[in-house]
Amino acid sequence: MIRLEAARKRYATTAAVDGVSFEAADGLVTGLLGPNGAGKTTSLRMMSGMIRPDTGEVRVDGIDAIRETRQAQAHLGVLPDSPGLYARLTCREHIRYFGNLRGLRGPGLERRIDRWIEELDLGAIADRRVGGFSHGERTKVALAQALVHEPRNILLDEPTNGLDVMSTRAVRALVRRLKSQGRCVVFSSHVMQEVAALCDRIVVIASGRVVAQGAPSELLAITGTESVEDAFMKLVDIQ
Repeated sequence: MIRLEAARKRYATTAAVDGVSFEAADGLVTGLLGPNGAGKTTSLRMMSGMIRPDTGEVRVDGIDAIRETRQAQAHLGVLPDSPGLYARLTCREHIRYFGNLRGLRGPGLERRIDRWIEELDLGAIADRRVGGFSHGERTKVALAQALVHEPRNILLDEPTNGLDVMSTRAVRALVRRLKSQGRCVVFSSHVMQEVAALCDRIVVIASGRVVAQGAPSELLAITGTESVEDAFMKLVDIQ
């Protein structure tokens, strides 16, 4: 479970996040929606421990992610908006490297590597250098290295951005499996069809603030609309 309480972050005179509060529960997919510059990525970075809020709280499985950042990060798997991969390392080497960073070694780690290679259909390219990989293949490698330590909480920032149809379907199927395993998934996306299909709860952020949150059906009810896209547009326009 991940919880933000009155989190604020300013850059010079700009309030990137201005008192954001929401909870992402275990066994659910929580969608984080907002226009460009709304504060979504800043919120995700605060949850991941990459940046500290100026004020407010961030907790991961009850751990204070501000004071005990490393401990909280051990409970997280993160797919950032621009995952950096090393062109000369193979897919398998990437996953092993991130496993090592998480304190994993030996046969147990190798079994996990094999599992994620199979889970994400990376077998044919597992021992190739990633320098020549397609965007979809690189995203799958980034997912594998984020999940190799079996985190209870997963942050996905635009995971299907730029993917082809088959890769998009594979990512959606993975998100559903993670949910079925009781994990907490926070999912940021601009693709409203994905949000409607995958998310149990939606948090809408505009101008650094939460303007609405609830189940998709609840957002449709309060906006009087018939689609998540229309509800989103109306909520953002109201602000």
